Amino acid sequence: MLIHDAHGSSTSPPDPPGAEGLRERHFRPAVVWGGIGAAIVVLVAGQLMSVHIHALGPLTSLFRDYAGVPKSATTPWAGFLLALIGITARARVNALAAAVVIDLIFVAIRTVDGRPFTVGNGPTIVLTALALVAALRWSGIRRSTALRTIALGALLILATKVGEIWLDITAWACPRVLDSYVEVADRALGSPAWVVGHALDIAGPVPLGIVRWVYFELPVAAIVVAAWQLRRVTTGVWPSHHLVRTFLVLGLVGPICYVLFPVVGPVLAFGPQGNGLELADVWPDLVPALPASVDSMPFDGITPRNCMPSLHTAWALSLFIHSRRGPLWLRWGGAFWLVCTLVATLGLGAHYGLDLVAGAALCLTVESALRDPERGWDRARVTVMSLGVAVFAGVLVCTRYLAIPMATYPAPFGIAILGALTALAIVFYRTWFADRPGDRVSRE
Repeated sequence: MLIHDAHGSSTSPPDPPGAEGLRERHFRPAVVWGGIGAAIVVLVAGQLMSVHIHALGPLTSLFRDYAGVPKSATTPWAGFLLALIGITARARVNALAAAVVIDLIFVAIRTVDGRPFTVGNGPTIVLTALALVAALRWSGIRRSTALRTIALGALLILATKVGEIWLDITAWACPRVLDSYVEVADRALGSPAWVVGHALDIAGPVPLGIVRWVYFELPVAAIVVAAWQLRRVTTGVWPSHHLVRTFLVLGLVGPICYVLFPVVGPVLAFGPQGNGLELADVWPDLVPALPASVDSMPFDGITPRNCMPSLHTAWALSLFIHSRRGPLWLRWGGAFWLVCTLVATLGLGAHYGLDLVAGAALCLTVESALRDPERGWDRARVTVMSLGVAVFAGVLVCTRYLAIPMATYPAPFGIAILGALTALAIVFYRTWFADRPGDRVSRE
């Protein structure tokens, strides 16, 4: 049975007849051109920074999507499929067929040249063509709806390009990492990265392969949920809030913490992938002995410091939240993706347990800021956001300054951390999902 998300649903109740047009929001030309200008500035700045640190820049990466070997096969297709939601069925089929044909041509050329197999050129080229056709040839609601979903798809691709160079910047700007602090403090939660990593080793290749695929193919599930939420946009009915907004904001806010709290993860700092820079090659078989003191540790200049907070956890939790208003298969899919992502983040050695707690707190805070904009900034919204910020900041501060006490007295600290996250989840649920007085009567 669906949770009654009366005040924070990703899709609103059906509008009365003739009200569809009221849900279509129009953006002023100044806002549109301002957004385009801001995107260009960010891309150019990222490209200039990439030249300075000798990394792959966003414009170079984007050019490869058009005429070279795409760095990612999933992202161009994810953005393209998101854009297709806002066009008619006939145009959708034609665009999809064109993207597949172009991709096959590029695959054939790369095969002849002996270059790596990948895809992604077709959707990028066709997405650009769709934007030009919609802007120059279509009109009315068809044009505005198409351009809006095309903009979402393009923004997803461009945000990924900018995110890639930002990860390179974190490695360049933070020569030392704080894994020693997180590993010691994580003992308050029972060192879950070691526990789950060891369990996956015992489970064998099949469970490991499943969670690994889920971990790396998160955009696939996101597009499925977003497509369900935006399924009615071609009629002019837009949800007041949807998953893509949360994904983009999390991708904008979360990485800022990577330079404030640089962490590389247990498989690198304490495992076999440290390339000689690890403190000890013990993950996931043996938890290191408790040190007398902790300090930051040097690491290489190419590994991203992208552990604290765990954005995979934040994105998977937001996907789970947005799937709650869907049909049964979507709700089960959201739960499956969340569980497998949590297992993968720990079992693959990519994150510590505290990374997941911080990621969950960040998700609930951002989601509370975006949900149900018609509700306004009432006391309940401010309360849940304040609690989320407090939990997030508390985890980082305790990890940095109380790591040894957290490991020495794990029970009280562990109960406090998990209790704070549980309280945040309860307040979040009561704010956005539980019935308020009169809601049940109004629905009936």
